[in-house]
Amino acid sequence: MSFEETEAELYEDVASLNLDLYGLVSKKEIRFEYVLLERSDIEEKGEFNLEGLFIRLELAIDSIGAKRVVLDSIESLFAGITDAGILRLEIKRLFRWLKQKQVTTIITGEQGQTSFTRHGLEEFISDCIILLDNRVRQQVATRRIRVIKYRGSNHGANEYPFVIDKNGLSVIPITSAGLDHPGTAEKVSTGVRPLDKLFAGGGYTRGSTVLISGTAGTGKTSLAVAFAVDRCKQGERCLYVSYEESPGQLIQNMRSVGFDLEKWTKKGLLKIVSTRPAFFGLEMHLLELYKILEDFKPSSVVIDPLTSLIGQAEQSEIQSMLTRMIDALKSKGITGVFTSLVASTASNDTSGEIGVSSLIDTWIVVRELEEDKGRKRTRGLYIAKSRGTGHSNDVQKMIFSDDGIHLQPMEDDATASPDQTKKMGKSTSAKKIN
Repeated sequence: MSFEETEAELYEDVASLNLDLYGLVSKKEIRFEYVLLERSDIEEKGEFNLEGLFIRLELAIDSIGAKRVVLDSIESLFAGITDAGILRLEIKRLFRWLKQKQVTTIITGEQGQTSFTRHGLEEFISDCIILLDNRVRQQVATRRIRVIKYRGSNHGANEYPFVIDKNGLSVIPITSAGLDHPGTAEKVSTGVRPLDKLFAGGGYTRGSTVLISGTAGTGKTSLAVAFAVDRCKQGERCLYVSYEESPGQLIQNMRSVGFDLEKWTKKGLLKIVSTRPAFFGLEMHLLELYKILEDFKPSSVVIDPLTSLIGQAEQSEIQSMLTRMIDALKSKGITGVFTSLVASTASNDTSGEIGVSSLIDTWIVVRELEEDKGRKRTRGLYIAKSRGTGHSNDVQKMIFSDDGIHLQPMEDDATASPDQTKKMGKSTSAKKIN
């Protein structure tokens, strides 16, 4: 029963959610009642009651045997009633009458200034209260949902972001991520054979998460693409999410390093998804990823770069989103490779401003180095950590050519470039390959 939208208006509105409301009404699965209430038509005289509404509701419920009732909204129903005593009495009568009819009822209402509801009574006599909110931070809007109370049942008390799209409403609980992912010793190639040799077992652990961090121009994207192409060569599907380059631009740029991405996209093994981080809120980005994982079913995912999400929300919200993203990948046994842009590798933490290094299983750092007494600049690579896998501690020179990526031992006189003065020697791991 709607007090605000006509039947035609409601049909049009819910069509954007792929709901055929007209078809459900035609099949008598839904009964729609529109009650026109004009403020000018209401004149308060004598005792006000809802007997007329009860009669109309009862006829509508019995006509289709309804088990669910929606009243939208309670403010419109009681508009113009100034007597607080009568208003409170009739609200109680309405709720009691609906319970006697044994129907599950959803009543929409507006939030009051100092209470969860406009009249301040509905929240006490309702069995369940769900609070919806829409906030704008960093010029990005995020809808949130919170269950205030639910009599007779346990419920999540936290505030959860949610999105509304063509498939309806989707809630992704912040605290639902569990630590029950299965372990495996299976290895997958990094796509760079010399890099495989730096790991005991020859590559990344399947289903693990890999972070490649470094300053601009150090080869992060190239290493990520090398991994994606190798997965495609093995007949596996790979999803590549790019926040900075369009699919055409990425395909063109990677040809200079000997990677033919177009070949694998045409074969359906590589799916490149490009979007601007500011185009959606964080929850929409996460939901879109979930949908692609369900439809495309990749064995590996590359996200390039994670740091593009900085500025779209608060730090805690970004870390929460990344935690759920990593949990989604691990729960499906998907190997995830992420790149992270840092301003400098001079500090001790080279994982970027997001601070996800503790969530990552394998962490590779790429950086600029100098050789020949500063007359020649080159790129270096080392493995900062790799959980459960022995690895080399040495810094390797990384060379790019039109036939791929090559690694070589560093020259004895190689030093970090002036803006990257972190000690170049051993990584944080004490493990070595025998």
